[in-house]
Amino acid sequence: MNIYDALRESHDEQRAMCAELLKTEPNSNERIQVFKSLRVELDAHAAAEERFLYCVMMMDDSGLTSSRHALAEHHVMEEMLEDLTTNDPTVAGWMTRAKSLCDKVHHHLKEEETKFFQLSGKILTEEQKVSLAKSYQEDYQRLKEKYANQ
Repeated sequence: MNIYDALRESHDEQRAMCAELLKTEPNSNERIQVFKSLRVELDAHAAAEERFLYCVMMMDDSGLTSSRHALAEHHVMEEMLEDLTTNDPTVAGWMTRAKSLCDKVHHHLKEEETKFFQLSGKILTEEQKVSLAKSYQEDYQRLKEKYANQ
């Protein structure tokens, strides 16, 4: 497995969780649980991805701009998650903001998979891609457990 395979697994999970969240009923425990799971997934993925792909890419001049862009998008999604976390998920406006978050997630994942992965694929060696996948997966799993217990 290389870093892109590992990241795509999480990307697929994020897409599925967004779809599930947008189908939930307003006054349901399901909405609350799906949102909590999505937040854990997004937070763990972003932190591990930043450590084991973006930081590496930022060390190469050709990867600096795209890494900064991706980090900025992570920050925007983090703020959107914080807004959703601090507001009542049973009110009508909450779902509108949740849809905006999911739209941003989809945009970000598509951009990563169609642009960032190709650029980084030219910079990283095959050995790095495999090594980074292992480090990413270990940190991602550790962070998922940590965030799930907060």
